[in-house]
Parts: sequence; C-alpha cells; structure tokens
Amino acid sequence: MAVQLDPRLLEILACPSDDHAPLTTGSPTDPDADVLTCTSCGRQFRVEDGIPVLLLDEAVHGPTEPDADK
Repeated sequence: MAVQLDPRLLEILACPSDDHAPLTTGSPTDPDADVLTCTSCGRQFRVEDGIPVLLLDEAVHGPTEPDADK
C-alpha cells in the first residue's frame, strides 16, 4: 500500500539529516512501499499507521548515501 499523506504535509516534511532535503513517497525500487525517501541522501523512513518515523537511527540507508557501503 502506498503512503497516504496530506500533500501539504508532504511539502513541509524534510529529511532530518544536515541537508534537510525534501522527501518523496515510496522507494526507488517499490513506489508503493510504506516509506518516505530522501531526495538527496536516499535514506528511507518508514510510515506506521500514517505517521512518518523521521529518526535517523531507524532509517534504512539508501543507495545514494556516501556511507552506505561502510
């Protein structure tokens, strides 16, 4: 099931990392995934019961993140 968020909320949400880039719904490999993906670092933040979990410690590292292969 794809993430269902108010478009106005999605406009103001940003990645909590230092770059504060915008987030998009889904992942690059699964556009219907229940995650928000950072447009800069590629981190993926899960969405539980319609609430984004924007914690860096719980994010899944994306393929474009510099430290992803360490």
